Amino acid sequence: MPMITYDKLSGKPSACKSLTGLSVTDFDALYDDFAPAHAQRLQQSTTTKRTGKPRQRAVGAGRPHQHDLRDRLLMALFWLRIYPTYEVLGFFFWLNKTNAEDNVKDVLATLRTLTDFAFDHPAAQRKKLRSAQAVMEAFPDVRLVIDAKEQRIQRPRSTKDNDRQKPYYSGKKKAHTVKTQIGVSPCGRVDAVSDSVPGGANHDLTLLRQSGLLEQLGEGEAAMMDKGYDGIRHDYPDTCIYQPDKARRNHPLTEEQKASNRVVSSYRIVVEHTIAQLNKFQALAQVYRHDLASHAGIVRVVAWIVNRRIAVKPLKTYGAVA
Repeated sequence: MPMITYDKLSGKPSACKSLTGLSVTDFDALYDDFAPAHAQRLQQSTTTKRTGKPRQRAVGAGRPHQHDLRDRLLMALFWLRIYPTYEVLGFFFWLNKTNAEDNVKDVLATLRTLTDFAFDHPAAQRKKLRSAQAVMEAFPDVRLVIDAKEQRIQRPRSTKDNDRQKPYYSGKKKAHTVKTQIGVSPCGRVDAVSDSVPGGANHDLTLLRQSGLLEQLGEGEAAMMDKGYDGIRHDYPDTCIYQPDKARRNHPLTEEQKASNRVVSSYRIVVEHTIAQLNKFQALAQVYRHDLASHAGIVRVVAWIVNRRIAVKPLKTYGAVA
């Protein structure tokens, strides 16, 4: 009998939330969305999972899974939350290392098909946030608060002719990293997730320019970001952008500018709190050990899970400092 099963955890709500990031009720709601999506994805699959070769048998014709679908979803969430090695994961679920990895990748593949963020759609299909219920009443036109999340990775292996590690080395972090841009709504919900890029070769400002995120804002919608994006207003002179003022050589900040910066920062912190929610999942907090091509997909899945949690239990509201 595996050490961790849904039947065991469902009777221990606090343990369930600690090990998966979700309450039992939230897990059940997630499973109700996941199960039909997983069945549909498998029915539409024309290749094998492990080798990618064309299928010769129908889905489900092979050896049955040792665990039911609910426990396999639990296993993937446990992996995202705790981020054990596949060998340790297999120990807790009574699987060998390879089967544990295959199960996690299979579930994550389905979860990625469910991820859906507001800025994946054209502006005409996005709901306007300018309302009396908007959290950031001092900035009712703000649609996105933008920041970059950086995560350490293992040093990439270089070859004699290709120094693969150099683009990933961040002088600021003194480590090899990948960087992902996060855009959140004023209530903290993740509305945009960029591709993951080498952390050393891409400044936050460069990533924002490459993503084209500001170009997707609708008419009258504004964005808010920190001082690290200094200069972005020159690229988008017709877009309203709220940023703290930055001191220049021989031009220190005035008291009014300092006061203004404190107000902007008190609202912009919403994105920091959302990133803190992402980092509760250790797959995004520890040194990332897996294929870098899969990193953006992991960020999207975790962001989607965090959005579900925020929908049930909103983050604190944000207002100007006194």
